[in-house]
Parts: sequence; structure tokens; C-alpha cells
Amino acid sequence: GDSCTIPLPKWVVEEIERDPDLAYTDQWGRRNSEYLSLGCDTLPVLKGRTPIQCYADFMHAFRDRFENLLGDTIVEIQVGMGPAGELRYPSYPEQNGTWKFPGIGAFQCYDKYMLSHLKAAAEAAGKSKWGSTGPTDAGHYNNWPEDTNFFRKEGGGWDGAYGEFFLGWYSQMLLDHGDRILSSAKAIFENKGVKISVKIAGIHWHYGTRSHAPELTAGYYNTRFRDGYLPIAQMLARHGAVFNFTCIEMRDHEQPQDAQCAPEKLVKQVALATRAAQVPLAGENALPRYDERAHEQILQASSLNIEGDSGDNREMCAFTYLRMNQDLFQPDNWRRFVAFVKKMKEGKDANPVEREAEHFVHVTWPLVQEAAVALMH
Repeated sequence: GDSCTIPLPKWVVEEIERDPDLAYTDQWGRRNSEYLSLGCDTLPVLKGRTPIQCYADFMHAFRDRFENLLGDTIVEIQVGMGPAGELRYPSYPEQNGTWKFPGIGAFQCYDKYMLSHLKAAAEAAGKSKWGSTGPTDAGHYNNWPEDTNFFRKEGGGWDGAYGEFFLGWYSQMLLDHGDRILSSAKAIFENKGVKISVKIAGIHWHYGTRSHAPELTAGYYNTRFRDGYLPIAQMLARHGAVFNFTCIEMRDHEQPQDAQCAPEKLVKQVALATRAAQVPLAGENALPRYDERAHEQILQASSLNIEGDSGDNREMCAFTYLRMNQDLFQPDNWRRFVAFVKKMKEGKDANPVEREAEHFVHVTWPLVQEAAVALMH
């Protein structure tokens, strides 16, 4: 839904036009050219090179160009892993109104490269009949779980032998994709003084259901009976990468309850998974928010105060605030933001600092007005 659009390079788009199966594809044949299908990660489909090799070349060029800034000005590299930079499948595309919140999304494994991997996996499992297609009863992008045979709570296919095979394969393909990219990134940026981080999507709608359908279509094999975030955290831990998670500002009760949204419970699950895997957790807000309630929620979430916690002094290693725009520079919003930043800096020992923040507002307001004018231009 962002206004920012950075398409794939023209030479990649030209290759997709020659071979449309390079793009993620759903069961109705709809292609998505936002990101190359991970089914062709290791195949020389880009003028004799693999997508992973091309991405590694790009990272090499970035490192060489900005060598003198790495470790000082540039202290973190967030490595793009998929649509919107996130490690996921493009299961809920908003363009052209294909998907609307809180639809369950759709599996993206119908290009010939993904289907060839699926066929091989099914044969290896001794179930060759499972290898010709993904689930055919998983509904459409804007269905709800109970509208479908595959995701419904009672007797849904997700909870059977076939569902376990398919979801295990689909999620493992995503983990392997992350593994391959991080292996390259780690080698390229080693000893350069930068952290590497990976963005994971905060898919909180239908989280209260048994199947967690929107997470499954995105590639996170997380259900009521299975933790889908621990394998992701463990994969990141192997490469020393930071787990960057969104929807930190949201509260459960602020979201549509009929869609069983539970962002707070999701953030807690992710925090526990990252702690178990001993991987640093960073956060960001999903929606632009300038109110104290959102700030308080961010402070609470970033302090990682989890019920039953052993009392260790663990906190989020970083927080990215979205969005810096004209609304942020309105006097009341700016005052609240300054107070929020100060509390974040103080960490777990934060005290109310609203009054103290007044001083900063008066000092910085002329600068803010200049910045707001610059943004408008």
C-alpha cells in the first residue's frame, strides 16, 4: 500500500517477458512481477546467471561503492528477501484490488519452476500424486478461513497428511531462499562493521484461528499446533542476522475482532522465538501513528517484557519509526514524538518526560519547519 514503487531492473523485467514463469504465479495463472520466483534461485535464467548470483553481484557493487561509509555511517544492511523486502511470498498483493484486508491470500507456487520442485519433493516423499499442484480447495484471496475446505478449523486439509507435506515444503522453500541470500550477504559484508537484518511480515489477521491461513499462504508455517517463527529465527541466527519485525505499535483490541486479529500475541510469539534462537529482535510500526497510545505500545513491545520472563535485561536491538512526513511535524505530534524518542533512548528505566520534552520542541521547532518545507518540495 506504500506510495513508493521501486520495480525490478528493466533487464530482469525483459527476461520475465520472455519467460513469464520467472514471476510468482497463483493457481489462476495470475503473475506477480514484484519479485522473481524463488523456484529459479539457483538456475541460470538471467542471461546465464542465477538470480542469487546477480543479487550477490549487486551487494558486491554496493559494498565497493560505499566501503568508506560501512561500519560508521552505514551500520546496518537490511537485505531484501522478497516482496516489499520481506521474507515471504507475495500472497496478499494489493495492486489492482486483487487482495483486500483481511483476506487469507493465496499460495504462490504455480510457476513451472516451483511446480518442478514440488514434484521432486512429492516423489521423494513417496507421494507422487501430491506433486502436480498446490491445494485446490484453499479458496480465493479475499475468502476467510471458514469459507474454504483447506483452512476451516474442523477437518481442514491444513491439518491432514497432505497439508503437512505441502505446508512443510512451501515454508522450507522460503527458508532455503533466505539461507542462500544470507550466505552471500554474510560473505560479502563480513568484517565491514555492519549488522545484517532481515524483515519478516507481521501477518496478524486470522491469528486467532486454528489454521492461521494468511500466515500459511505467505510461507510462515505457523498454526495453533506449530511454531512457524522459531525455524525462521534459527535460520537467521545461523548467519548472525537481526530479525526485523513489524506491527509493533498495534494493540489487539484496535483491530477488527471478527477477523480474529491479534498483533500483540503475534509479537509476543516472535519475541519468544527470537529469544529461544538467541537472535536479536528489531521492530517497526506497520501504520503511520503519531498518538501516545501507539508510542506506549511501542515502548512496551520494545522492552520485551514477556509474561513468565526470567527477568533478563533483553530489549529490542533497534526500532524503525515510520513515517517521517508532514503530519509528524505538526506541533502536537512533534512534541509527542520528541518525548517518545527520549523514552526509547532511556529504555526500560524510562520515566514520564513529557514536560522535559517541551524544551526540545522550542529548540527544534524552527528546524522542523525548515524540514517540513523541504519535504513538501
